[in-house]
Amino acid sequence: MKQRAEQKDPFVRIAKRASIASGKAWGIRAVAFLGALLTGALLLLILGHNPLNIYGEMARGAFGGAMYLKETARTAVPLLISAIGIAFAFKMQFWNIGAEGQILVGGIAASAVAIYYDAQFAAWAAETGSALPKIALLVLMFLAAFVAGGLYGVIPALFKSKWGTNETLFTLMLNYIALQYVKFLTYQPAWKMAGTSFPKIRMFDPIATLPKVLGVHIGWIFALLLVVLAYFYLTRTKHGYEIAVVGESTNTARYAGINVSKVYLRTMFLSGALSGFAGYLICSGADGTLTESTAGGIGFTAITVAWLAKMNPFAMLIVAIFIAALDRGAGFQSASGVPESCAEVLVGIILFFMLGCEFFINYKLVFRGKEVAA
Repeated sequence: MKQRAEQKDPFVRIAKRASIASGKAWGIRAVAFLGALLTGALLLLILGHNPLNIYGEMARGAFGGAMYLKETARTAVPLLISAIGIAFAFKMQFWNIGAEGQILVGGIAASAVAIYYDAQFAAWAAETGSALPKIALLVLMFLAAFVAGGLYGVIPALFKSKWGTNETLFTLMLNYIALQYVKFLTYQPAWKMAGTSFPKIRMFDPIATLPKVLGVHIGWIFALLLVVLAYFYLTRTKHGYEIAVVGESTNTARYAGINVSKVYLRTMFLSGALSGFAGYLICSGADGTLTESTAGGIGFTAITVAWLAKMNPFAMLIVAIFIAALDRGAGFQSASGVPESCAEVLVGIILFFMLGCEFFINYKLVFRGKEVAA
């Protein structure tokens, strides 16, 4: 009997940490980052490249000059905004995997305003000689993208609150609907670029493009403001408190008198609206048009940003810049002779280690004969 009892005790088991010192948590992250660099270096050595040279090229491609800094910032802006939107939903345990589609829907709405009304606003600007028509058009495009993205986010929230559907699958499937609709638009006469047989949505008129500040479209200013607003919304308002309570337990929320369905709908509208706003910035600020690659995986990468930042908007700012730098640096190194697939694998290794280290921050391995610390 004693032998059987000993056999039931595993050699190693996983135990949740009651708490961990901040210094120790950052130490684990530092070790994980170092491990990612060493693993990537091993891969590069196997492929016959000098790891120090490649890592140096990556850093230069992200921060090595004004042009590179602008590209990194341009990549980080929609990533940060989408991550904040996702964090709103994740905070209440609503797994919104549909930011990719919400970005596209926001881009579609903004593009529709630009394509159908830019000529009228341009004529107005020519007659009046004022900048007001441009501002009016940009505001109208923003409102269209914000509302369209928000309504697209409300759909899965409505189904979950009414019929208890699985929001993960629902939001994921909505991504493909949005993508296919963009493909459909590329063949429509009103949208298609004139003078080419290749299916491509026409470029925006200059009056429908965002102005630049310090060489980057003005969206970066709104992204920084949004970080502050999101933090106060989540931590200092009644709505933020309700989101946190619903995330802890829907039964507790109902017992406290919170309308869970209302919180789902309101929060998912904001979550989708922010992703729609990101789509507007990509179309009007970065690309000047709508394409099938407008979202370009940003909606999925934003999940990583939100998760690594623990839903903290200020931490998301740092993580978004870090991941944008990895993306730009990987693109630069692939242009320097390293295969693009290798560059993507290298970025994947770093993100894998950074996500994996969160496991060791929240849990620890307990070996046979060792007691779990209280």
